Amino acid sequence: MSGFLTGKRALITGIASPRSIAAGIAEALAAQGAELAFTYVGDKLQGRVEAVAEQHGSSIVLPCDVASDADIDGLMDKLAGHWDGFDILIHSIGFAPRELLKGGYLESVTREGFHIAHDISAYSFAALGKAARPMMAKRDDAAMLTLTYLGADKALPSYNVMGPAKASLEANVRYMAAELGREQIRVNGISAGPIKTLAAAGISGFRDMQAATANAAPLGRNVTALEVGNTAAFLCSPLASGVTGEIVFVDAGYNIMGMPPG
Repeated sequence: MSGFLTGKRALITGIASPRSIAAGIAEALAAQGAELAFTYVGDKLQGRVEAVAEQHGSSIVLPCDVASDADIDGLMDKLAGHWDGFDILIHSIGFAPRELLKGGYLESVTREGFHIAHDISAYSFAALGKAARPMMAKRDDAAMLTLTYLGADKALPSYNVMGPAKASLEANVRYMAAELGREQIRVNGISAGPIKTLAAAGISGFRDMQAATANAAPLGRNVTALEVGNTAAFLCSPLASGVTGEIVFVDAGYNIMGMPPG
């Protein structure tokens, strides 16, 4: 039985391990019939990404460091050797120096760290979108999707510089959606609840953040990477053909709560 993404091609960035949110997205997209390609950064992650790709029947695993415009251009050149175009771009990349993710915001923030967080976590989405645009234009409902977090809207302990970076990323979603809509490319974001990943491990007090979310969320639990993936599959499919420029929360309802239950 075919899925609602049959015939679609998706480029997935940001897998660091099988527990990554991007890995959950890959699982959901593959389950709905999408053909997948993947990127990795550094030799250390290559094998992990190749294992995920093999699990989904893909042999397209390409290097790309999003801090380098030459790498991004090279990625698209290499991808063009496999596909004449593609339909879905998944951006699941975020980074800030570990020392900026502990203590107070002003106590920890530095000019260099602020620049790195915004470059890797926010600008990279625009850079990838700019490079992917020629291969995605006029593909009959193409979609770009990024991953954000509640820290873009609310001040959260130890999230620090990633808050402004994610706010910048969410602004990217709106500006990119406004520009790319006439080319039939939709752009959306998912604000996921806290999920235990390698990236999350760098945030001081992350376990407490998960526990507090589960306690306060209307569903009384945290979400899984596959639940985020299922929403991503919907947003990147023709089922969401009228949705662009939106940030969709997948956090068990935590974001709606004004205060934790008593």
